[in-house]
Amino acid sequence: MQILEHIHLNVDSIAKTEEFMAVALPEFSRRGGELSETFGQWAHIGNSNCYIALTERKGAATMEELRHIGMVVEDVEALMARLSAAGYEAADNSSLNSHPHRRRVYYIDGNGLDWEFVEYLSEVNAERNDYSL
Repeated sequence: MQILEHIHLNVDSIAKTEEFMAVALPEFSRRGGELSETFGQWAHIGNSNCYIALTERKGAATMEELRHIGMVVEDVEALMARLSAAGYEAADNSSLNSHPHRRRVYYIDGNGLDWEFVEYLSEVNAERNDYSL
């Protein structure tokens, strides 16, 4: 089995993305991080299986080539409630109920990173991956 282990992004502020992730993905935590003479400030935020690596680069612009970061969540309504309570508004919830087997919502964090959160409503891969609808 292959699984994505991590993605590494430069951000203007590690704190802004880490704060967003703490609300959106409470099962994630800081796995490591420090100030490196070679790379500058960095942090790994995730769980025992995967993480998001962040390196702080003042003035780092959101990459136009990066459309969004997609994460699976168990309960999209609970995610939306947590983010709303923390002051975040959905950037796009038009796909929330557009598919019978998944619910999706998008948010932008404090660094301008676009996050897609998906709740699957089926355990059947053919239904989860049905793009004909």
